[in-house]
This record gives sequence, C-alpha cells and structure tokens, in this order.
Amino acid sequence: MTGSMMFTWSLSPAMMAPPSGSRRRYLETSPTTADYKVTRDTSIVIVLQVTPNGPWGKDVHPNMPVSTDELVAELRACFRAGATGVHLHVRDRSGAETLDPLVVNRTCLQVREAAGELGIQAEIGLTTGAWIVPDLAERIAMIREWEGVDCATVNLSEPGFDEVMAAMLDVGIGIDVGLWAPVETDRLLRSGLLPRVQRVSIELDSGEPYFLRGEPTELAQQVNDLLDDAGSACPRLTHGMNDWTWPLVQDAFRRGHDTRVGFEDSVLLPDGARADNNAQLVKAAVALQNS
Repeated sequence: MTGSMMFTWSLSPAMMAPPSGSRRRYLETSPTTADYKVTRDTSIVIVLQVTPNGPWGKDVHPNMPVSTDELVAELRACFRAGATGVHLHVRDRSGAETLDPLVVNRTCLQVREAAGELGIQAEIGLTTGAWIVPDLAERIAMIREWEGVDCATVNLSEPGFDEVMAAMLDVGIGIDVGLWAPVETDRLLRSGLLPRVQRVSIELDSGEPYFLRGEPTELAQQVNDLLDDAGSACPRLTHGMNDWTWPLVQDAFRRGHDTRVGFEDSVLLPDGARADNNAQLVKAAVALQNS
C-alpha cells in the first residue's frame, strides 16, 4: 500500500476500566518480535498517530492522561516527539468516556490549539464506540453535532456501523474503518462504503472479541490481500494491541502504512521496558521508522 499517510496516535483519558461492551482487554506483556529493523520506501509520508489512553484509567498506568489538562499536556509532548495525529477517547469531568458534542468540540479545539502552537497540523480522530452511547439514534445525533473532528473510527463489529458512517459522510467527518479481523473484510465490502472512507485501520488483537491466533503479520497480510483483491487503494493504518503492538508497527512501516502507538494499545517499549509516558512510545516508533 502506497500513498501519502500520517501516523496518528489515539488519545483518550480514562478513569476506570472500560465497560463490558468494550472489546479490549489490557495485558501488560512483552513484545514477541526481537528484531524491529525496518526496510521501507522513504518517499512515503506516514501518519504517526498517538492513542494516549483509550478507555483505560490510572490502574493501567499511573501516568495515564485522564483529565483534559493531563491530556493536552501529554499530547504536546507527543507532538514534540514526532506524532502527527491523535485518536481521542474524549472524557467528561468525571473521567467517563463521552460523545457529548459540547465536551468533544471543546476538547478538540484545545488539542488543535496545542498542536498549532508547535506548528503541527495534527489530524484529530475520535472513537464512535457503541459502548459509550449504546442507543444508535442518540449516538448518531451527537456525532452530527461534532466540530473540529477530522475523522472518527467506526467499528465494523458494531450493529449500525453503516448508519454511523452515512451520518459522518453527511456532516463531512472522515471515516476511519475499524477492522478487527480478516472475517470483517467481507462486511465492509458488502456495505458498499469502502470507496468513500478516508482510511481502513487494520486493528489486530489476540483478545476479545475474536481471540485471533497465529502470527499478527500474517493476519495483517490476509486483510491486505482481501482489500487489494477488491481493488481498494484506500490508505491503511496497521496497529496491534498488547504484545502485538510492536510487530504490527514494524509491519506498518515496512508496508508504508500509517500506524499508531500509545497507552491505549500498550505501555511497553520495544525492549519490554515500561514507558513512563506516551511520548516515550512515540520516540520509540520514530526511532524504529528511521532505523
């Protein structure tokens, strides 16, 4: 996959463990790939996205950014370290995830201002996770009122994903497809929406809901083959969770895909040491890209 891409990091402050509707399970495990040397086409511009917290809280890491002030400060450090995008799980004052337009719009404005102060035109992405607002109509109504959002992830595993995507197209928010397993590719193709999406995020995890098995890079290859066979030239982002994080970051660099790192996916550096903050993970990804 070639083209002009950016690395985006998802930023989401969390006070508590995710609700039962969330697909992710956090495991602090060490990377399984020892050699992270990358051979890539240096003419490709890759988006490096930071995902600072996802649905997690300070029980996962004491420096997890939860409040808006913590989030903005953390993002400033990540932008300085080389992040060019963010993936936000916006929080309200209690620390709970929210899609409320008032909170979303205010948070996105603060993040954009922080990036602008550093001369960075950051891509601001959000989640549209159904576990945050289970009622589909209510969720779509909130999304329609968002401002300052460049794109948002829509998970193919969630009922009504096509309706969420259609609403985003109506209001000019880019669609970032959350594709969690090769089996979901057919769902995307049958929707007829692939030609209209901004990016496909290949998000692989050995945990729920699919409990994928095998080499993560081979599973990523399966998804890429299916998209290629469908004739899709849509930009792609590849990333993993827990011990699949760094092997799939490596795979993304090799393919010229966008990728992401951050406390949402793993708090561990490539050597298995625990990062002190998200910026350390960004620096590690930049070093891997340049190796």
